[in-house]
Amino acid sequence: MHMLLTEARSRATSGAMKRFATLMMAASVAACGGCVQVQAPDKPIEINLNVNIKQEVVLSLKKDADALITDNPELFPK
Repeated sequence: MHMLLTEARSRATSGAMKRFATLMMAASVAACGGCVQVQAPDKPIEINLNVNIKQEVVLSLKKDADALITDNPELFPK
């Protein structure tokens, strides 16, 4: 009889411990949860793009100049 009471008490204590542990984990998760606020900035967002288009323009002008020289050789004597 004593053995049955000890085993029943042990199971009851184990169940209570599991419930307590679950309750404590839930409480700690609730305590760790913070409030996240998303707010638009006061100033506009500035995106600075430094794009170098010089190479493309120079290449285009060089092709145009080559075509002009080829089409009008009398304007540019060698």
